[in-house]
Amino acid sequence: MKLETTFNGIKLSNPLMPASGPLVGDDEKILAIADYGVGAMVTKTISIQGAKVVRPCIVGDKNSIMNAELWSEYPADTWIQKFLPRCMQSLKVPLFISVGYTKEDMAYLIPKLDPFAAAFEVSTHYVGKDLEAIGETVREIRKYTQKPFFMKVSPHIPDPVEFARVVLRNGGNGVVAINSLGPTMKVDLKSRKVTVGNTEGEVWTSGPVIKPMALAIIRKIKLAVPECTVIGVGGIQCVEDILEFLLVGADSVQMLSAAMLKGKDLYEKLVNELPAALDKYGFKSIEDVMQSRITAHQVRYEPRFPVVDHEKCTRCGLCEKICPYFAIQKSEKIIIDIKHCFGCGLCQSKCPVHAIQGAL
Repeated sequence: MKLETTFNGIKLSNPLMPASGPLVGDDEKILAIADYGVGAMVTKTISIQGAKVVRPCIVGDKNSIMNAELWSEYPADTWIQKFLPRCMQSLKVPLFISVGYTKEDMAYLIPKLDPFAAAFEVSTHYVGKDLEAIGETVREIRKYTQKPFFMKVSPHIPDPVEFARVVLRNGGNGVVAINSLGPTMKVDLKSRKVTVGNTEGEVWTSGPVIKPMALAIIRKIKLAVPECTVIGVGGIQCVEDILEFLLVGADSVQMLSAAMLKGKDLYEKLVNELPAALDKYGFKSIEDVMQSRITAHQVRYEPRFPVVDHEKCTRCGLCEKICPYFAIQKSEKIIIDIKHCFGCGLCQSKCPVHAIQGAL
C-alpha cells in the first residue's frame, strides 16, 4: 500500500507530520519524534527573540489542549547555531521550519534559516486580520528563499479563501489550516481562579475539539482555490481523521495535541495503521484518497422519520431524554410520534447502539 505524497516538489514517505509546538521545541525533541516514522518534521515557531513563557502553560482534557505558550523560548541564533545543524546531521525526512511573524522578522530570519529548510511554515497568529499585511509578509519571504513556504491560517481570519488567494498572488505556495482557537479560558470553580494563561488569563485551544472547523475551512479553501497546497491540521487523533483531512482537500496533515493527550507514540501507531485503513475504506493509496471526490451534502427540507430496530435497542432512554421536539417516548419499546418528530436526526446520531436509522 503506497503511503507517499508529493507536493511542491517535496516527497513525504507518508502524509503525517507533527504540528509546530512543544513536542518539536529543540533538536533532541525533533529527532525523537522523527524516530516514530513520520513523513516530515516541523520545528516550533522560531522568532528573533525567544518567548517568555508563563508556567504552568499547558492543560489537557479529554478532547482539547489549552496552551499559553507563545513561539519558541529559544532565540533564533540558538536554532541557527545549535539545534538546526544537529538536526541536519541525523534527520532523514524533510524539515519544515516554522517562523514568525512580521515582514521585518522575515528579512532577518529567512536568509539565516534557508540552508536548513526543505520548506517554511509561517505563523500569522500575532499579525492580525489585515490581508495586506499578510501579502507584504509573503512578498518579503519570497525575496529571501526559493524554497516552498506555506502561511498558517488562524481561525480569526474572516475570509480564509481570500487569505489563500493573497498567499498565492504574492508568491507563496499554499497554506497550513488551521491554527488553534482563541482566546479561550480555563476556570477552576473550587478555587475561583483562572488556572492557566497569560496576564489576561487567556489560552489557545487545539485538539480534537477543533476538527470540524478545520475540515470546513480546508474544504472551503480547496473548492475555491484548487491550485493552493493545503497542509491540514487541527484535531487529528486517529487514522480515520487523516483520511478525512485528505479527502476534503489536504495534501498532507499535521498532528500535535492528540500526541500530547494520548502519548507521543501515537505518531508511530497511526503510520502503522494507515495501510489497513486505506484497505478498509476502499482506497489503493494515499494518492487515491486525495484524488477521490467527496460527495457534497444533499440539502433537503422534507423530514425523514427515524425507525427503531427494537432487536438492537437496549431501551436506555437516551433518545427520549434528548429529543428536542418531545417526539420520543420510552414504554415497553421506543415509540416515535411522527406528528411531533421534526426529522432533525439527533436521536440517530446519539444512539449508543445504532438502533435508530432513517433520519440522516
